[in-house]
Formats: sequence, structure tokens, C-alpha cells
Amino acid sequence: MLSRLSSTASRYTVRSTTGLRRTLLQKRLYTEKKPEENVPKGFEGFFGKSNKQKPATEKPKPTNNANSNKPNDQQKPPEMPNNMNLILGTTVGTYFLYKAVAPSDNARELTWQSFRTQLLDKGLVERLEVLNRNRVRVHLRNDANSLGVSPATSFYFSIGSVEAFERSLDEAQKELGIPSNERLPVAYHDEISIGQTVLHFAPTLLIIGVIYYMTKKGPGGAGGGIFGVGKSKAKMFNQENQVSVKFKDVAGADEAKLEIMEFVNFLKNPQIYEKLGATIPKGAILSGPPGTGKTLLAKATAGEAGVPFYSVSGSEFVEMFVGVGPSRVRDLFATAKKNSPCIIFVDEIDAIGKARGKGGQMGGNDERESTLNQLLVEMDGFDSNQHVVVLAGTNRPDVLDPALMRPGRFDRHISIDRPDIGGRADIIRVHLKPIKTKVDTEQLARKLAALTPGFSGADLHNICNEAALIAARHLKEEVEEKDFEDAIERVIAGLEKKSRVLSPEEKKTVAYHEAGHAVAGWYLEHADPLLKVSVIPRGSAALGYAQYLPKDQYLYSKKQLLDRMCMTLGGRVSEQIFFDSITTGAQDDLQKVTKIAYAQVTTYGMNDKVGPLSFSDPSGEQQFQKPFSEQTGTLIDNEARTLITDAYARTLTLLTEKKGDIEKVAQLLLEKEVLTREDMENLLGRRPFVEHTVYDEYVRRPATQSEEAPPDFPKANDDGTVQ
Repeated sequence: MLSRLSSTASRYTVRSTTGLRRTLLQKRLYTEKKPEENVPKGFEGFFGKSNKQKPATEKPKPTNNANSNKPNDQQKPPEMPNNMNLILGTTVGTYFLYKAVAPSDNARELTWQSFRTQLLDKGLVERLEVLNRNRVRVHLRNDANSLGVSPATSFYFSIGSVEAFERSLDEAQKELGIPSNERLPVAYHDEISIGQTVLHFAPTLLIIGVIYYMTKKGPGGAGGGIFGVGKSKAKMFNQENQVSVKFKDVAGADEAKLEIMEFVNFLKNPQIYEKLGATIPKGAILSGPPGTGKTLLAKATAGEAGVPFYSVSGSEFVEMFVGVGPSRVRDLFATAKKNSPCIIFVDEIDAIGKARGKGGQMGGNDERESTLNQLLVEMDGFDSNQHVVVLAGTNRPDVLDPALMRPGRFDRHISIDRPDIGGRADIIRVHLKPIKTKVDTEQLARKLAALTPGFSGADLHNICNEAALIAARHLKEEVEEKDFEDAIERVIAGLEKKSRVLSPEEKKTVAYHEAGHAVAGWYLEHADPLLKVSVIPRGSAALGYAQYLPKDQYLYSKKQLLDRMCMTLGGRVSEQIFFDSITTGAQDDLQKVTKIAYAQVTTYGMNDKVGPLSFSDPSGEQQFQKPFSEQTGTLIDNEARTLITDAYARTLTLLTEKKGDIEKVAQLLLEKEVLTREDMENLLGRRPFVEHTVYDEYVRRPATQSEEAPPDFPKANDDGTVQ
């Protein structure tokens, strides 16, 4: 019995008040081996760093950080955007979640065999703890540090079942000869990991987060999320949030400004009108071609009005959800009534205001019609609003629903057309203010207005901007007058194609083609005055062009249309005279001539055989059936062909007589590439009739010309026939 106790004591400490503190075996291990040599084989990484001392001669390695001496306050971290903060927060959260789930750095996993041979047999184990019936945590003795093992380091190993673990532990301790009263204590605990619990609920938390995002910042917008999808997206402008555009910044639309100003005056001082029994019109619709300033005029109204101004686009009422459009209309008018008097501006109202019943039976059309019905009710229903004016802008007033255009809803129909020459000059003066130039702006505005007939306000702004870009491209200090002329050429004819090199034959053909246009227009009384002719390729397909100066004209006679057709055919006829074959360069000219001929027959009623009939559709909608019979269609084709044939014969007679003039112009074109009006006058003399151009009338005094000049070319009669 004594020998058994001594062999047991050689491995374990006898836990009694008078027992030995150390076994002989442990004393031998402590005295004969160094601490670092007692580390079990294969557990060097588990037991931490070695306690070996570095030699005294070894010097510490110098640091290579060049900025180590700089203070920290000199290096400011860059500011991160919101998305970077979100990414950083997600990364940090993921890291802490991983740290919560993953085992700590001091915990090392073992197998049962490693635990038995390296810890249990060495007498380093103090107690065992079974966690969640599948893992055993090993607690070391406090004096294990003497063997090079830190007591803070914990080991664990997995078990299949508690019964098998207990049976294996009993068998191991029996083999070691440990009495029952000295065996290792085993405790059983159940632990709940916060990280694992969060992972279990991660899908649920993700769904909750998505729902929260949709309710707060989802597709509804404006902070309302999915529950705010029916809220109006109109932007409000008031005294604190005013726009900088005023009526003085709007030029070329004086009549429209007067009518819009009436709405502003009524909303500011309604008593002046109400005491006379007048009521303000419910709304006004601004219609006109694109770029004429409809939205700009609405901005000026917002800037001038001292009342709240709500701006919304017509497309913002239409969503993929059913009932969203009417809901937004109701919300918009409810908000407007609370802040009355006020103005509502709906831009591009044709997105929801198209005539009902002309679409298919698709859901999108039904939703659009429901939105339109709600708008009609809000503007003039049983619950009529007061002191709420609705302004709308569109460039397609012909497609709007008649119920929307009737008095009581949109009472005023304000048409904003392209400006005349005076309006263009006013618009150019506004756009020349930020341009740095030494040219007289008054004279420049008048000249540019004369050179840009039919241009809208957006086109004129584009010309001023292009002139500044051209000057900057050539590194100029200021914008010169030539830069504005080049900008007009670029807008009309396109960018100059310097990389497109024409062969000598092609360049000669283009020169005679453009010379034919110029000479034909020079000797035709009702043709537009020639301004410039060029053989420099521009745009995508133009190998040359002739620039004319048409005047602001709204009515055209039959003689004027015939002269235009002859001038357009001048290039094709010139090719026929000077070359044996014709080219494809006259395609665009033939399309224009064909369009003019068919317009005379089918639209303007200028043909004797067809009669005073017009088959044009003012709405411009596609028709599956022609509004005339097959016999009438054949007659229309024959008459249009006759008109073009007569114009071609007349042009051929004219240019055959003026063949020498075409030769002069073509040769000079090949030499200079660009001819101006002055060059044409030096070559051909003045035009053989009294001429008053817009340029002469608005920019300079008209030159003295002979009142009458005998025509020496075929002339058109009043009925359009050729003498």
C-alpha cells in the first residue's frame, strides 16, 4: 500500500494538510531540465513564447519609419464620405461578430490523445469543465507556469457524448493509479454564445432591416419610404427658398409675361379683382415648340411671386404601383390648399394629360387615365379650390384631353412661339452678359439676331456658349465677332471635318454643285438671299453647304414656293450641265423639293386639277387608311411630278444661260473654299431686282439699288407657271 501511494505521489500532489507539496518525479524534472525543455513536444505554439534570453551583444533593429519624429497633429486623416462610413461600420461590426463567435486567442483545441499524453500524464490538469455536453475545457494548475505553460492558456477538446468521455477519463485515471478521492473534478455547464445567437437570428434581422429601409428611405422617396409612395414629389419655393430667375431675365416673350404677370398680381392682391366680382382663372397652359422658354417663364414666375410655388413634372405622377398617381395628385392639391394662395406648375403635362380612350387596355394607360381624372376633379370639381393657380407646360397641346383644356380648368392658353428678330436680339443681349468680349454688344446682338432666323431661345444660348468655347479652344483672351459667326456655322451645318479629305474630282463636283445653288438663288427674285457658300465638309454627311438668310415670313405664295424649288434643284442641274453623269449629292435637295411639291397639292390646295382640298392631319397621328381614293392618289402623284419637272426645266434654262457665272463661282470656290455675299457681288454684280433683306433692314442701312432691273432669265407668273 505504501509503495502504491509513493508511485501515485510521484505523479500528483497529495491533497492533505500534511502531504508533500511536490513529488520526487517533479523535483527531478525541475532540477534536471530547464523550463523551456519541459514544454511538451508539439505544444510549443500552445505554450506561448520561449523564455530564452537574447544575447547581450544583439542590438535592436532600427526602425525605418521616416515620419516617426513628426507630430501626429500634422497628419490629418481625410474625410470619408457617407458610403465609406457605412462600409467601415459594416466591417467593424463583422469583425466583432467574428470575435464573439470564434474562440479566443488563448484557447487551443486538442484531441483526446494529446490531452492524455501531454497534459493528463504530466500532472498539469487542475480540473475539467464540460460545456454544452459537446466540449471539454481544460483548466491548468497555477504552478504550471514553472513548466513554461501559462495558466491563463486554456485548452479544449470535443467529445461525442458525456458517457463516453466519463468512461475514457475513468479508464485513464485507473491506468495512472489515481485513487478515487484524488481524481480530477468535472463540472457541467451550459453556455450561450452571443455571437452564435446573433448568427441564428441574422436572417430575421436582415429582413427587419430591409423592411425598415423601405419604410424610411425606400422607393417612395422624400423620407416617406414605401408608405410615402403616394406623397407628392413637388418642390416648394417660397420667400426663404427663392429662385434667382426674374421676369427681367426672360426676353422674347413679352405677351406671355403679361398674361403670367396677371396671375402673380391677383395672388398678391386678390382684393382688387374680387371687389369687382372677378375670379382668377383656374389655370394657364404654356404651349410652344421646344426651347422657347416655357420652363424658364415658370421659374421667373416662382421668382416674382410672393406666394408658395410648387414645381412638379408630369412623369412623377406615373409609377408602377396602382393608385399612386391619383394619390399624389390629391396630396399635391391638399398641400397647396393649406398654403393658399399659391401656384402649382406641372411641367410636361402631356405625360398624364393625353386624350382618354385612345390607348390600349393595358394597366399603364388605365393608371394614367385615373391620374388625369383625379387632376380634372381637383381643378374643377365639387370641392373647388380657391386662390390656387395651376400652370402647365407642354410642346404638344394637340394631344391633350379636351376636358383639361376647357374653361374652368385651363382657362388661358398661352402660346410661346419662336421669337421674331426683335425678340432674338433681346434674348442674345441676356446671354451675352456673362460673355467676355470687347465687341459692341448692341450691334452684335442685332447682327446675330438677323443671322439666326427661326432660332429658339435655347438655340441662341447654345450659339453664345459655342462662341465662348471656340474662343477658349484657340486660347483667346476674349470672344471675338468671328467666333460667333463660326458658332452659327457649327450649329447650322455641323462641326468642320478636317479629317475628311476629298479627292480632286469630288471637290470639283461639290464646288460646281454649290455654285449651281448660289447662282440659281442669285437670279431668282423670291429666293432667300445668299449669305455664304462653302465646300468644306461639315457634319456627318454634308460635303458642302450654302447658307441663306430667310426673313421672318408666315405666308408663302405659289411663286415663292416655285422659286425655292428651282433654287434647291440648282445643284443637280449644275452637275448635269458640267458633267456627263450625276451623283448622289443631291439626295437631300430632292427630298426637300418633293416635300414642297406634295405640300402644294395635298395641303395648301394650290393645284388646279386636285382643287382646293387639304388632306393633312393637324394632329399628326398615324392613319391606317388614306383620306382619299386610289384615283385621287394617282392624280396627286402625277401633279407633284409635273411641278417638279417644270421647276427642273426652268432651272435648266436659267443655269444654261448663266453657265459662265457658275464657272466663275466654282473656280473661286476651289481657290478660297468659302465665299461670302461680298465675293458674290464682286463676281456677279448686284441681284437684278430691288432687294431688302432682313440683314440690311435690322443691321445696316440698305444699299441704294436700282428700282427695276430687266430680267434676263425665265420668270414665274402669278399662278406659278413659267414664262
